[in-house]
Parts: sequence; C-alpha cells; structure tokens
Amino acid sequence: MFVVLLAAVGALGYGVAEATSQIGGTAGAGAPVTTAPTPAARPSSQSAPQPAPEQVRPDPVVPAPVAADPAPALLEPGDTGPQVRELQARLRQIAWFEGKVTDSYGPTTTAAVKGFQTKRGLPALGYVDRATRTRLLDMTRRPTKAELANKVSDGTWTDAPLDPRCRTGRVMCVDKSSRTIRWVVDGEVLDTMAVRFGSSYTPTREGLFHVESKSPDHVSSLYGTSMPFAMFFSRGQAVHYSPDFAARGYAGASHGCVNVRDYDGIKALFDLVRVGDAVVVYWS
Repeated sequence: MFVVLLAAVGALGYGVAEATSQIGGTAGAGAPVTTAPTPAARPSSQSAPQPAPEQVRPDPVVPAPVAADPAPALLEPGDTGPQVRELQARLRQIAWFEGKVTDSYGPTTTAAVKGFQTKRGLPALGYVDRATRTRLLDMTRRPTKAELANKVSDGTWTDAPLDPRCRTGRVMCVDKSSRTIRWVVDGEVLDTMAVRFGSSYTPTREGLFHVESKSPDHVSSLYGTSMPFAMFFSRGQAVHYSPDFAARGYAGASHGCVNVRDYDGIKALFDLVRVGDAVVVYWS
C-alpha cells in the first residue's frame, strides 16, 4: 500500500513539472515555440505640423516710359543764312554733302544731316540739335573762305599757305585743308596733286615725319589691298597711289594713309623722293 501511494505521488509531481515548463515557455524537445504578437503602436493624438502656404508676391508695377521731348533745333529745314552755308561746308569736309554750298537748308542738307546722325548713332532727326552740332564740330574744322565761296581746288592747284616746316629742304607737304600734297624743295613748289585721308576712325596722323622706307609694289599685310609707290612715314601710314580713290573720289577714305589718285604723278614723285626726306601733315 505504501509503495502504491509513493508511485502516485511521483506521478503527480511529474505532471506538475511538465505543466510548469509549458507555462514558463521552456518546451520540451520538438515542441513549437509560440510568441505573443506585439500590439500595434497607437497613433498619436497630435498631428505633425504642416508648412505654411507659400506667399506669392505680385509682380512690381513698372511705370510706362515717358517719351522724351525732341531736342530743340539749332538749324532746321527752311532756315537760311551763313550758318547753313557753314553747316554744308563742314558736312562736305567729311563727304556727307556734295556740290556747292548755299545759304538754304533744303532736302539735300536734310538728307546729309540724317546720314551723319545715323552713322554716329544719333537720332536721325534731319535737323541740327546740340548733340549733332557738337559731334560735327569735333570732326571738322572751320571752313576756309575758299570753301565757303565754292572755290575748292580739284587738287592740281591751291593757294593755301605752306606750313613753315615745308619751306626748308626736301618736303612732301600734305595739307588737309586743301586736300593736296605738294612736293617742295627749298621753299619752291614743284608739283601739286589731290589727296584724301583716313576717316575719323583711322585718321591720318599730323605732324613732322620723315620717309622711313619705300615700296613700289606694296600690298597691305593688314587689308590685302594694293599700295603702289608706297612711301612710309609713320608706323604703317604712307603716301601711295590708290585705285579706289581714282574710282570713287572722296566718297571713300583711307585707313590712315595719304591716298593719291594721279598714277603718273605719284610714280614720278616716287622716283624723286628719298628715304629721309621730310613729310609734313597739317591744316592750313
């Protein structure tokens, strides 16, 4: 009886241990492990802050430009008098006016003024305002009495005075006023020819120079143009024959050289001039 009771107690103890091991999560060999699911996180009762809406600024209001009043006219179509004659003479000096100068501001003068203004980046008004007059005075000289009287030489003669530097020795005397070159030896004028000069962008230098070199069949290394009978006197500027001057006259300009259109005349002068002879470029 005692043996039976002891066996029953042992069996009961084994059952309690088995049940305890299953409750504690320690399974026996081959027993599946069961894990309780993790509860989902509860959403927060406070929502995340939202960015403030972008403020669109209106475009600034730009006032419409106010048209400037046209510049007052100093000389205009219909005017007459000596000021108009001087205007035409100055425009003729820079090849914007052709023909004889008069005292009347007509269509020809209007067209010449417009062309000058357009070329210089000024409003093409057709009349002379202060800006136009200032620019024209900067680019021209006071007309001579001969110019105002339409006694302009064709280049084969001039009564313009010689520069004092032309009265001694052997000199090519280049006068911008009369647009002539005179070959002068010891104060005596031996030959006179018409010439033209560089434009306002490439002006012919003025002053006393000397012939540095001569080249009978020269071709410009800068422009590729022919420069026969070239006599160089100032850093690339030379006296030479110009076929363009012979063809177009004063409608064009050089790149700074003294252009001669008389082929036979410049050929003869080339043979006479020596390296070292003086060159005087001046306004009479």
